[in-house]
Amino acid sequence: MRVIYSPTHLLHDPAFEVAGGVRIPAWEVTGRAEAIRGALAADPAFKVEGPVAHGLDPILAVHDPGLVGFLESAWSEWRAGGGSADGMLADTFDRPGLRGTAGASREPRNAGARFGYWGFDTTTPIVAGTWAATRDAVDVALTAADAILAGERVAYGLCRPPGHHAGRAIFGGYCYLNNAAIATQWLVKRGGGRVGILDVDYHHGNGTQEIFWERGDVAYASIHADPSRAYPYFAGHADETGAGSGAGATFNQPQPAGLDDAAYLAAVDRALDWLADRHDGLLVVSLGIDTYGRDPICDFALTTAAYHEVGRRVAATGTRFLVLQEGGYFVPHLGQNVRQWLRGAGGLESESRAPGMDDPTATT
Repeated sequence: MRVIYSPTHLLHDPAFEVAGGVRIPAWEVTGRAEAIRGALAADPAFKVEGPVAHGLDPILAVHDPGLVGFLESAWSEWRAGGGSADGMLADTFDRPGLRGTAGASREPRNAGARFGYWGFDTTTPIVAGTWAATRDAVDVALTAADAILAGERVAYGLCRPPGHHAGRAIFGGYCYLNNAAIATQWLVKRGGGRVGILDVDYHHGNGTQEIFWERGDVAYASIHADPSRAYPYFAGHADETGAGSGAGATFNQPQPAGLDDAAYLAAVDRALDWLADRHDGLLVVSLGIDTYGRDPICDFALTTAAYHEVGRRVAATGTRFLVLQEGGYFVPHLGQNVRQWLRGAGGLESESRAPGMDDPTATT
């Protein structure tokens, strides 16, 4: 299986985020992608290669030019204005209530204020290498998509930063540009017909949903934590099903805390059944491994065995599919969990698990 990876992600190395009003060490760290790369490089079933540059046009086909321009210039403007070298965050976020009935807001000139115009949370700082890493993550996704268009049955893009929280004109949730949405649009425009998206990250992909909300040629199915208790809180309810040409093209399955393998696999089956007649043979999988029982910022209870089975069930649909990395924050087991998922997707046997995996009392 082809694995597309770029070391440029190492340039995006935030030291902190602000969660619950507290500055804490960042969860979305370079070690995530390196753990996955190492696990796949050690398995002869996978071939790791670099991305091909695709330029800005595929990004601008999905995202607002203003958002793209901000992300490209934010760091240099922030530093030129005396902003901290640790990272860039906003102290004010744009909301309609600020203006009352005065109409749409105008983008400010100050770099920090512009962050609050385009961003929506305090967990997604911008640092010196954010733009370069974000651009390469898109090229990773598009290069993997090209492999599918060339006839590969499955390909994997090791995207970092992740992308599914980034909307057409917003960024947040560790995501700056929406890798899965950009790759999906690329597939549609290159003759892929209708494309299905299966989002298995613990968190709802609010950005992907928003981008395709009124599109009938992209079907979006997500299995995620109930937003009544979990980030991103304001999207992902079961009654969100699309609008306009996209009416009925969104399928959300919010899930309770403690979700186990059997219940999760049942949700996967429902999603795959729903997608079956809503695409023309191509799927994009937003692969989050933050559903793992030992993930530090999530509350599902999946084991490593579930990941191999999910990959196997996706492959059993007979579709060609593109797998793009999203979340997953228990770094010690992240590489093996992704490898198991991809081995299932590639029709390979499940491997024995390392000591301590799936044991909630283990410390490594």
